[in-house]
Amino acid sequence: MAWNDQAGFMLLLKEYLDITVFGILAFMSFLMLAYAIERFVFFARTDVAEYADRHLLQVALTRHLTAIASIASNAPYIGLLGTVLGILITFHDMSLGTELSASAVMLGLALALKATAAGLLVAIPATLIYNALLRKVDVLTASWNSLQASS
Repeated sequence: MAWNDQAGFMLLLKEYLDITVFGILAFMSFLMLAYAIERFVFFARTDVAEYADRHLLQVALTRHLTAIASIASNAPYIGLLGTVLGILITFHDMSLGTELSASAVMLGLALALKATAAGLLVAIPATLIYNALLRKVDVLTASWNSLQASS
């Protein structure tokens, strides 16, 4: 790759890194919240007595939980990718500069770390919501088991 191509790529990366990483994390947050709200509403309206088969109940109760868990487990990786690329940009910019200051390096690294923080801000609530929903699945399944035992 020629120097101009590499410099162009780094400029493109520098220009669009934040919007790309934060856009992906925002989309993941939106999906997680939409699925979580849908599940909470579904659970509030679910009558376990309507289900004759335990497996069909499990399928209905666990719908979209995999997506929420995937968002919870992968959001930190998206943030980490943004951080690594931000550090790469910082090192590239440092290699081009004539004067090297600690404050410039620290500023670049601090800005790069915001992507990891954003990934964690998506992952932590997603994990909490997933665990709450999983607990509700367990409670509803136990209620169904009690109804079956008493029938």
